[in-house]
Amino acid sequence: MISIGRICVKIAGRDAGKRCVIVDILDGPFVLIDGETRRKRCNIMHLEPLEQKIDIKKGASHEEIKDIFTKMGITARDTKPKAKTTRPHKLRRSKLAKDVKTETAKTAKPAEKKTATKTVKKETTEKTEKPKKTVKKEE
Repeated sequence: MISIGRICVKIAGRDAGKRCVIVDILDGPFVLIDGETRRKRCNIMHLEPLEQKIDIKKGASHEEIKDIFTKMGITARDTKPKAKTTRPHKLRRSKLAKDVKTETAKTAKPAEKKTATKTVKKETTEKTEKPKKTVKKEE
């Protein structure tokens, strides 16, 4: 009953209830299907074969199956390839720290760098000091 070109209905999984055609017979209980479903490997136990059979060659392309399904009045799944984009890569903290150090070393002179850090430290200590409040005792 299971042969290339047999139209089936998927009874399990995400594509359950959709019609497909067997494109290739794989190892064990697996077949390659295509049609209203995604083109993928499927277990025979998840298919319900119908009496209809179409004449296709082994490993037929999606375009051939889509043409046959449109002639039969069935809408085949239209697959679109994803647009290729470059994936952004995150830099590790150690690499970021090295990059920042090399950039500051290139832009600032060593003498200026020392004086700049000392002035920054003085400013931060002045800001953190709080004025002391004096409490007057009444006699």
